[in-house]
Amino acid sequence: MKKVALVFCLLIASMAVKAQFEQGKWIVNPSLTGLDFTYSNNDKIKFGIGAKVGTFLVDGVALMVEAGADWSRPVDAYTLGTGARYYFNSTGVYLGGGIDLNRFRWKGGHNSTEWGLGLEAGYAYFLSRTVTVEPGVYYKWRFNDSDLSKFGVKIGFGFYF
Repeated sequence: MKKVALVFCLLIASMAVKAQFEQGKWIVNPSLTGLDFTYSNNDKIKFGIGAKVGTFLVDGVALMVEAGADWSRPVDAYTLGTGARYYFNSTGVYLGGGIDLNRFRWKGGHNSTEWGLGLEAGYAYFLSRTVTVEPGVYYKWRFNDSDLSKFGVKIGFGFYF
């Protein structure tokens, strides 16, 4: 009897989680970065913040917009972008991708603007019905300067409403 009750509770919980990825729902996703691995050895100290906001166009597919900043030595980066996320079933595992515009500012006054593509994979672990912790990995590829491309790890929170 306990096994049947456990299976029933898990079924109800998975249905509640799936409801968060339905068409018309919104997501707000602030995150912290800082565990980046880059192609160049120029970066000494890193700290970044970012936020994504999006809406689910269809069940499991969210259209997202992004803004972020990454402060490091010798270059600071500011990002604006757009993309999409696909959530696999009700598990919380997602894949995302998009295009972004970065403004790079080097110590000493040199600036440049680069377009790039980003890919990410992560997991939305529900703490409550509407709040998640979302660890993830990402890769950002720069079109013109591969030294500015990076692979990193991030942790974020998701608010679904």
